[in-house]
Amino acid sequence: MLQKLFEHEYIVFAMDHYNPLGIVRSLGENGINSIVIAEKSKTEISSYSKYTKEYIRVETVEEGYKVLLERFGNYPSDCLPFLLTCDDRTIGFLDHCYDEWKDKFIGFNAGTKDNISKYMNKFRILELAKKHGLKTLDTICVDKGVIPNNLAYPIITKSISPVVGGWKSDVYICYNKEELIAAYGKISAPKVIIQKFIEKKNEYCIDGFCVNRGNIMFNAIESTYNYLIPGYYSPYMTVKNFSQHEIGKSLESLMKEVGFEGIYSIEFLIDENDNYYFSEINFRNSTWSYAATQAGMNLIILWCEAMLTGKLEKDWIVKIDDGFMAMVEPIDYGKRVKEGRAELGEWLKDFKEAKCTFYYNQDDIEPFLYMCHNWEKMS
Repeated sequence: MLQKLFEHEYIVFAMDHYNPLGIVRSLGENGINSIVIAEKSKTEISSYSKYTKEYIRVETVEEGYKVLLERFGNYPSDCLPFLLTCDDRTIGFLDHCYDEWKDKFIGFNAGTKDNISKYMNKFRILELAKKHGLKTLDTICVDKGVIPNNLAYPIITKSISPVVGGWKSDVYICYNKEELIAAYGKISAPKVIIQKFIEKKNEYCIDGFCVNRGNIMFNAIESTYNYLIPGYYSPYMTVKNFSQHEIGKSLESLMKEVGFEGIYSIEFLIDENDNYYFSEINFRNSTWSYAATQAGMNLIILWCEAMLTGKLEKDWIVKIDDGFMAMVEPIDYGKRVKEGRAELGEWLKDFKEAKCTFYYNQDDIEPFLYMCHNWEKMS
């Protein structure tokens, strides 16, 4: 670990939940305590981590940004604070303000103001993926309420961007025109993605980072899900070393065009014939990055080091043993035990054997205890 990393401040600016907690722990387990600027949400879980040295609660992202600049925006140029985030709203806001903070912090960016937001547009990123040789499902973008001619059902609707409309609540699977009309009555986004719907065999997620304006890319882990939940993510997954190197080549050229510097999560659908269809890129830290930390590839630390040195090291790739499971334990308990997918004894065995749990950590137990006492409020 680069000694110079200890000379910097580390600021996590996000809506608080177990994603920021993973960043705080990834840093803390390497001897670096974080400052958390937390926009008001359902939880204050990161404040309970022993690795949080200061927790600043704000009402809005705008208030948090003001605190960020006033408190931490005047460090010397050779020791700028690292600025880390993990939700779409915050990264979109920071992207829009990039020109103001770019010389004050080392943070996720795509070189120019609003360039990340440009590619948070799902239709635009799908078109870019096709340009760089990735398979995509047939997709069109329409104004809400428009019924395209000759539409091949079934289809799935999505908001044009994760920061527009209802995100998950704008997702509907429609098997005919009447169902699409009914969906439009509930969708809040003004622009809607209509995409061919397939029965997926699995989902596939890559977590890694880019530096040097997207010219250097490090794909650490890939995750697939141990069971699927319609309309919801699976909270129990198998984690392996990144293996889809042909896909990786296309992603390298795509990220160079975007010019991204930061931690990302890239999602695909896998069909029954094992075709991988590009879905989206999250241009910010993903919850699953903490699984990379537990597997020996700490994306937070490695990205920060690479941003300072401009290079990757060969020993950063660590072999992940077979059978590495990661679990979002309270959600998995609810989906499997409470909904009857598994017996309690089976679930407890899986919980004990999981190599990564996102709340429970015996060396940082207070966030888990907070979650146990406040789960109903948080969920």
